[in-house]
Amino acid sequence: MDNVVIKQGKEKLLLRHHPWVFSGAMEQSPSDTQPAGVVRVETTEGRFIAWGWYDKDSHIQLHLLSWREACTINDQWWRKMFRDAILRRKSFFTDKGSSTTCFRLIHGEADFLPGFAVDVYGTVVRVIVSARVAWDHLPICIETIESLLHPSMIVMTTDPAFCGIERLPETVQWYKKGSRFTPEEKIAPARFRENGILFEIIPGKGQKSGFFCDQRDNRLAVAQYVAGATVLDGCCYTGAFTLQALKAGAAHVDCIDSSDDALKQLLTNIHINQDAGSLPLDARDRVTTSQGNIFESLRQLPANLYDVMILDPPKLAQTKKQIDQASKAYKDMNRVAMEKIKDGGILATFSCSGALSRDQFRTILAWAAKDAGVELQILRQLSQGEDHPIRMSFPESEYLKGYIVRVMK
Repeated sequence: MDNVVIKQGKEKLLLRHHPWVFSGAMEQSPSDTQPAGVVRVETTEGRFIAWGWYDKDSHIQLHLLSWREACTINDQWWRKMFRDAILRRKSFFTDKGSSTTCFRLIHGEADFLPGFAVDVYGTVVRVIVSARVAWDHLPICIETIESLLHPSMIVMTTDPAFCGIERLPETVQWYKKGSRFTPEEKIAPARFRENGILFEIIPGKGQKSGFFCDQRDNRLAVAQYVAGATVLDGCCYTGAFTLQALKAGAAHVDCIDSSDDALKQLLTNIHINQDAGSLPLDARDRVTTSQGNIFESLRQLPANLYDVMILDPPKLAQTKKQIDQASKAYKDMNRVAMEKIKDGGILATFSCSGALSRDQFRTILAWAAKDAGVELQILRQLSQGEDHPIRMSFPESEYLKGYIVRVMK
């Protein structure tokens, strides 16, 4: 087994259990001909730091896995980690079974399983792989999910946002009863519930996992402000905020998204719930959809029309190098929204960029308010759901930041 020696001064964060080690932090690493595998990670004095997985072809060449020197990293260890992560969500299989059947099963490094994001959608499980270390251990992941949950189908996709830098193929794999298969016909939609509202996704299609269950609790929080309101759902995707707003009595919801397919699915979701009695029969009449770029669309909106505005854009900063550019975009988007909303209106605004801290996002909102000439009252601070836990030693796992604010002109 190879050793990796960390440069003096670079070991402090790792000793506090941060799991990422980039090439510049390594004093000594395996040769370029060494295949990916387990390594012992040490300080320059030979002090044990952790066991890690080293892969020269990964953009994060070393992922730390365990800080217990007596631990053995093998297939059995990986099975236990997958099993433990799944069993930590057992309450979602029981307590919330009647109203919610969609949740995160494995949340990457926050569950000590780098490169894995696994979601449950009813009887279908979706696995997203974003790192080579996850790709190397995919069979154990599939095997463990099958043995514990027996889903009707498991769909694995590699994350296209990371395939280039991780040298992974953009691919979709399908599993039934633990064995791979090739669909011979069009795959039927998977139907599931979130807080009593029905949704459908086409397994293997759509942005990321196809549905963002991390906002589950936040949708209910925002719905408390929409009774009788005219609402804008910016970056609405397939309408999860919109449907909860309709259920809560919104007078009208205008939906904007860049994807025409997403907007069509939003309308399908409304009809599904009307038929099921989960939404009033006039719900469809209270919604308009518009395909467009949110930055351009906001500028074209009339002023003083909306009582509530929801801004939930896609990730604008993939890395820390992109923070400056993303900060300008977040500020611009929120400034225009603050200018357009009614006096006393409610703005629910979010960032899912893990590279951007909560303090940075709050500062962006403060500067946007200054430029818009408005005052803000923070009513609620929002984050991801409990099935997306935040690991204290890995601040990047707190990727979803949100605020419900009152805008006063």
